[in-house]
Amino acid sequence: MSTEVRQESDRFVIAVDGVDAGFAQFSEEGNQRTFFHTELDDAFAGQGLSGVLVQQALDATRTTGKRIVPVCPLVKHWLTKHPEFDDIVDN
Repeated sequence: MSTEVRQESDRFVIAVDGVDAGFAQFSEEGNQRTFFHTELDDAFAGQGLSGVLVQQALDATRTTGKRIVPVCPLVKHWLTKHPEFDDIVDN
């Protein structure tokens, strides 16, 4: 299984073997990127893909120097297990 995460204008998309499997949608204002919705196709559930998607989206956010505002329940939950992002999270 090959996965790829790419950024589009207002979301990060994860593809599995070339097929889009889900996305994490965000909005931006100033230096903040608000993640408000994450969705994974049921056909790809249970494979750890949402964690891969969120991690890569947040890594990319850090790289751009933006701060994270977690509104999406999945992103909020993921962050509780990954304190290494605490320094760039705004609640």
